[in-house]
Amino acid sequence: MATIKDIAKIAGVSVTTVSKVINEYPDIGEKTREKVIKVIEQENYRPNAIARSLSTNRSNTIGIFFTDHLNSGLRHPFFRDVIYGIEKVFFQKGYDLVMFAHRWGDRFSYTEKSKNRNVDGAILMGMPRTDPNIDRLINSNIPTVFVDLDIVGKKASYVISDNVQGAKIAVEHLYNLGHREIGMIMGQWITKAAQDRLIGFQQKKDELKLNNNNKWIIETEFSEKGGFQAMKKILSLDEKPTAVFCQGDEMAIGAMAAIEEEGFSVPDDFSLVGFDDIEISRYVRPALTTVHQDKLLMGEKTAELLLDIINEQKSFFPIVLPTKLIKRDSCKAID
Repeated sequence: MATIKDIAKIAGVSVTTVSKVINEYPDIGEKTREKVIKVIEQENYRPNAIARSLSTNRSNTIGIFFTDHLNSGLRHPFFRDVIYGIEKVFFQKGYDLVMFAHRWGDRFSYTEKSKNRNVDGAILMGMPRTDPNIDRLINSNIPTVFVDLDIVGKKASYVISDNVQGAKIAVEHLYNLGHREIGMIMGQWITKAAQDRLIGFQQKKDELKLNNNNKWIIETEFSEKGGFQAMKKILSLDEKPTAVFCQGDEMAIGAMAAIEEEGFSVPDDFSLVGFDDIEISRYVRPALTTVHQDKLLMGEKTAELLLDIINEQKSFFPIVLPTKLIKRDSCKAID
């Protein structure tokens, strides 16, 4: 197996030059860089990761913490797509990803796990704002990016979708179809997404001077089961809305099942709008109208933002991504 000395000898450069090419130092001419890379590829040379980390003080490893109150992990349709976008960017940059096992209430902090694995940065998804370990991580100087949680620090920032605007366009769509009694199935209040989608929902209803019946707002978990149970409560009311905005697509699918179980139909009796645009939303029947989040782009922007923080860019502002409505078959115009 070739060594770094062998590469330097074949390329006709110093060992230091080869090391700088491997570690992407900018002070190497393009022709020299190309020559060294060509030799590295010809000789199938692989740098020793431990030695490289000692010389650069970096491990080229990123830690990802992701969880939710259901502890669904990689099965979660939202996180799965975001992680794919993250992996896509870091793969191109030569980084490895470490998926940390973490559950709400885990006694080991994000900081301890990150330091133990010597990661260059951390990404957190699905954590509640009330998690006491977040402050410790922010104060640790470990480069960090949060997904769907608006927290900033000296070496921390976030990427989030415009959840307020997303909820507004959902309500506006239902209003334009003639609906004036609009309910909502919302996620747990401790999550940033649930809070912002509630704010957008209420702001647009106030703007349109719609009935604010608090009995039509049901808080539950972001799941099919949660949506099913919440919709059952709405259906039990004497006065029912004609349309329901669900803060997640899985909720909407559960709500759809509850409506059908009670002998009603979507959209003839109730119109439904979801949020996220997960893959299955286009295949359920009727296909679900939903607010689209670009989950792949969110992952890519998360990785790019974390690289900016790691590389000590002068600015790493939070990123807010736009949402858009995807019209399908779960909504119907009424008189």
